Amino acid sequence: MPRERRRARMARRPASVTVVESRARILRRLDIVSAPLILLSVVSLAFSTEIDAASPWVEYLDHFETGLSVAFTAEYITRLCLGGRRYAFSFFGFVDFLAGLPGMLVLGGGHDLLVLRTLRVFRLVSLLKIGRYGGAAARLGRALHSVREEFALLAGVAATVLCLAAFGIRYFEHEAQPEHFSTFGECLWWAVVSLTTVGYGDIYPETAGGKVFASVVLLLSVGIIAAPAGLIAAALSTQRKTDDD
Repeated sequence: MPRERRRARMARRPASVTVVESRARILRRLDIVSAPLILLSVVSLAFSTEIDAASPWVEYLDHFETGLSVAFTAEYITRLCLGGRRYAFSFFGFVDFLAGLPGMLVLGGGHDLLVLRTLRVFRLVSLLKIGRYGGAAARLGRALHSVREEFALLAGVAATVLCLAAFGIRYFEHEAQPEHFSTFGECLWWAVVSLTTVGYGDIYPETAGGKVFASVVLLLSVGIIAAPAGLIAAALSTQRKTDDD
């Protein structure tokens, strides 16, 4: 009786609802299957760097990676059939396309192992597909979207400070260190390394004016680097509260 009542309810439901639910079930199963394939793909790529080119394992690894590429291609085709153009031009659609590109060449008759070994690095983008799983990734996406204008403003400020820092350090250090601060590109490299607080130490100011200017740039960099982190933290906290409510 319960089974018959369930069948009767399914028969009364609109066909469009049934189709949507069927697609959702297929996509959930694809997520379950593709997650371990992503991990296996990363492991195989890492393992390929550890074995010698003359090792008999190379042939087995090539077959294994070819199978993974074909599996990613099958996943992409399935999602494309279910999602259509909206999926094809989406972020994850592009990621799935790159991950399945080596497999598409195999199915298309391209069996050049050298080409396939070169293109298999595209499967590393499949790591981005992990963002498809779980509510935390969706929450992070909503948080980033909510502060997109603030991020654009910060990006503009950072670009302006980088240019000013590059021109400024060239003014102070060009004559003292022409081998390091002669071109805008070299000065921009110093500005990027300084503003990101990396500080490789390969290029540094020697004049008094350059040191004072560099100190100002480093103080500004603390705020420029810390501001995006604060924005993301605040936006995530807001999204979390909204989801809980």
